[in-house]
Amino acid sequence: MDIHAYWAATLAQNPDEMRQFFHQDATILWHNTNERFSLPAFLRANCEYPGTWKGEVERVEQVADLMITVVHVYSTEQNLSFHVTSFLQMKEDKIISIDEYWGEDGQAPQWRLDRRLGTPIRS
Repeated sequence: MDIHAYWAATLAQNPDEMRQFFHQDATILWHNTNERFSLPAFLRANCEYPGTWKGEVERVEQVADLMITVVHVYSTEQNLSFHVTSFLQMKEDKIISIDEYWGEDGQAPQWRLDRRLGTPIRS
């Protein structure tokens, strides 16, 4: 499977292109919001989400039939930015399940900044 093509279709919110990457009985779990989706519901949730989105695939790892991606996703209209880590279970070169974790990008909490506990990854 071409993971970059999958993410391009996902970010473009194109359900017809996205569907080709999945088994019809795929299950998608969004752990941060405690939601389970069938493929049709996931396509609607992704493609009807408000706004226009862009992103970059930052990391891809594969272990047997498990593909792991880290993607920076951001809104083109607003100041929204997220990093999403996805565990895509593959079967016959199609996605049978995804466990996905979304984190909103932002500044470290003030208490850590005050204590100078970390340094920026990027300037």
